[in-house]
Amino acid sequence: MPSVTWSDPGFLTPSSVPLRRQTDSASRWTYSFIRPYRREVAALGVLSLAEIALRAFAPWPLKAIIDYLGHTARLPRLFTTGAMSRHPALLIAAIVMAGLIVQLMHQLVLLVHTRRQAQLGQSMVFDLRSRLFTHLQNLSLAHHATGSAADSVYRLDADASCIEGLLLRGLFPLVFSGATLVVMFGILLRLDAPLALISMSIVPLLYFNLRRSARRMESGARSAKSAESAVITRLYESLSAISLVKMFAREEHEADRFSGVARAAIRERMAVTRHESFFSFAVGAITVAGASLVLGVGAVHVLDGRLTVGTLLVVMSYLGFVYGPLSAIATTAGSLHSALTSARRVREVLRLPREADPHAGAAPTRLRGEVRFDAVTFAYGPGRTVLRDVSFVAAPGETVALVGLSGAGKTTLVSLLARLYVPSTGSVAIDGVDVGTLPLRSLREQIAVVPQESILLSGSIADNILYGRLEANRDEVIAAAVAAECAAFIERLPEGYDTPLGASGAGLSGGQRQRLSIARAFLKDAPILILDEPTASLDLVAERKLLDALARLRRGRTTFVIAHRLSTIRDADRILVLDSGSITAQGRHEQLLESSGMYRRLCDELSRDAAAAGDRRPNTRRA
Repeated sequence: MPSVTWSDPGFLTPSSVPLRRQTDSASRWTYSFIRPYRREVAALGVLSLAEIALRAFAPWPLKAIIDYLGHTARLPRLFTTGAMSRHPALLIAAIVMAGLIVQLMHQLVLLVHTRRQAQLGQSMVFDLRSRLFTHLQNLSLAHHATGSAADSVYRLDADASCIEGLLLRGLFPLVFSGATLVVMFGILLRLDAPLALISMSIVPLLYFNLRRSARRMESGARSAKSAESAVITRLYESLSAISLVKMFAREEHEADRFSGVARAAIRERMAVTRHESFFSFAVGAITVAGASLVLGVGAVHVLDGRLTVGTLLVVMSYLGFVYGPLSAIATTAGSLHSALTSARRVREVLRLPREADPHAGAAPTRLRGEVRFDAVTFAYGPGRTVLRDVSFVAAPGETVALVGLSGAGKTTLVSLLARLYVPSTGSVAIDGVDVGTLPLRSLREQIAVVPQESILLSGSIADNILYGRLEANRDEVIAAAVAAECAAFIERLPEGYDTPLGASGAGLSGGQRQRLSIARAFLKDAPILILDEPTASLDLVAERKLLDALARLRRGRTTFVIAHRLSTIRDADRILVLDSGSITAQGRHEQLLESSGMYRRLCDELSRDAAAAGDRRPNTRRA
């Protein structure tokens, strides 16, 4: 497959812009996809010219036979000398054979044309999908947090086919139809100029029909795309929350919700089909009327002796070749609206700004892990300030626990460290270097995360551990599993490390899934570690099994722990108490019990929760 260099004109085509300007804009955008495939497009052009030439020859054998039988034929010398002149059957067989050869050659050209066109279309759709997928992955976390994943999937799946619709079912057929129209109309003019001019009388009617229907079809295509995207969104939501649906026995409720959006999508699509069918009917009626008029006038010309019957048949055949492209031009212009709507949706995504990474080409360096927040304030938007004037320093190898009520800003704070978000004011630095000046990929490669809910992907157990460092070998994967204390249960599985996992690790317990996440972090061997309370969703027995693995994982790494349990607070080198986005106190566990009323209240709550869960460990104040 050719190497693709993309260019986007950098503007969208609003729905209010006329079809001609939309098509011009889409043409320029589409051309950026054609450039890598210039040879393939040129080959299709040559095949199209051959197809037009063979079509032009196709009616003549029929004319020759009919006129010969009517004794009005003027045949080429090849057919009027030698044995053919003495044996009419041999002459007819030769004419039929010539017509057969022309038709077979035409079918062969069509076969090659269809296969090459399909291959080109699929290659271009693949390229657009790859570009769109890459761009979606490089958008900021804020976009994915607020946008619809299902809508993105629909744009990747359905809308990305627009490039095939624009080029191979739009612009290319328009050019082919235009070339066919010129050639066939030129031959018609040579055969009978008055009939040729009469045949063109339908062009104003076709143009009026297109102008009248275009806006309605464009609006319908846009509504249908939005409705179909809503169907995918509803399916994605329901299936991703299937455990909730089943626990609350809401299958019928979800089926009703799906039926509502599905019926709406059907109504919108049927409206589009209705407009297109009326448009096609009008085009067909106009061309049939034009053909009838030409047939009537041509018959009169035969009676007057100006045409032979065979020539009239040739005229009618070429009229089909003229009206076919005219109908194709009108119909293609109508169907282009769906492709233009999809192209607009794709280009909306491609115009979204990627995560800024001005230092992407800089050489990566191994970080020591000193982290400094200097007067950091962050807001998700106007009136949504989450962090206020946060300042602290974490030494290399230090464990910092973040505690506070829900919404205090704990997760946001560690997200700023990985540059998932950018501070509104202030700075975040690692080893004295602002994270905004570090290459983004290099920065994130040196931060390992163990989330609260383990995230496992399709593939084997080894594949999921390897996600931490893709170039690691098998021995390193096993060593990471041993360090995370998950090697024992992995080896008991039927296929060991090659055991395939179900969706989100179905079939494994919560503790097993979390230990795989820890093994992934061990394999990554990053100098900075973020633990988003990895034991919060586990029972106390499973939690105790993980604590030793977590302790080994934290060793020698600067670790940030988002803490909701005392077990992950007491051993921290420093604890930051957050309240409404500000650090109200910091220190070790024993110091804060004496100096911070909020911390004491949080610990009392955690102690009661632990006691209710069966935790019989000593009282917090004596820990």
